[in-house]
Amino acid sequence: MDPFLPALMLLSGGAFIHSRASVPELRPASDGADAAWRLLARFAFFLWIGLLVWGLYMRPLLVVGLGFALSLLFNLLLALRGPRPVWPGLSMVLCVLGLGCGLYTVLG
Repeated sequence: MDPFLPALMLLSGGAFIHSRASVPELRPASDGADAAWRLLARFAFFLWIGLLVWGLYMRPLLVVGLGFALSLLFNLLLALRGPRPVWPGLSMVLCVLGLGCGLYTVLG
């Protein structure tokens, strides 16, 4: 299976959760964990944009459009669910899995 579409969804979801969790109650208690989460989410967002641009050159346009639409739908699903206490951990897991899938897609 091609990890391009899951990578887009995971990266987008991880970065989206980080952008929505601005209140202190939804942030990690440790400053180091918060800084690591911030860096991980930024890298995930930039890789998401990079995958979209890479996909325009290497994938059919329909697949790139589908990946973009699925990313937005995944973000909408997360927004409709509302903030949860598990968001920091979920975001980090989504970012790490998305980074792995994205790097495997580009380098593999």
